[in-house]
Amino acid sequence: MRIVRYAYPTNRYAPASVFGRSPWAGLETEIDRLFSSALSDFAGTPAGNDRFPVDLYEDENNAYVRAELPGFDRKSINVEVVDGYLTIDATREEKRGEKTSTAKFSRSVALPDEVKTDGVSAAYTDGVLTVTLPKKEEAKPRKISVQVN
Repeated sequence: MRIVRYAYPTNRYAPASVFGRSPWAGLETEIDRLFSSALSDFAGTPAGNDRFPVDLYEDENNAYVRAELPGFDRKSINVEVVDGYLTIDATREEKRGEKTSTAKFSRSVALPDEVKTDGVSAAYTDGVLTVTLPKKEEAKPRKISVQVN
């Protein structure tokens, strides 16, 4: 059996929307992910091996990104917010006899518009990284009193 790798098309014929992003961008991403994981299974290479799962949740005041990174040193974890994306990079070196292998993991998450990027904080405790993203004041729920005449 011969395995043929999927080649990504060089031209995208979908018209760009008003904001400069293709209306098919989400579909294209999912199709790319599907082909990447399916073809890597046949070729024997693991797909998404450099990614790790994250949990996203929020409350009234903050949004949170939680990632389990057991066995990583705190100094080897890098958290950045750039252009509306939160990126978490982690590197781990393992020594087996004379050989040293390096594992690099990365994950990017698109941030919602109501997040204030100035006050982002991160805490790493017991192998769990929690990034706290404060919400803008106008995005927080407010209680409005009703007056009776």
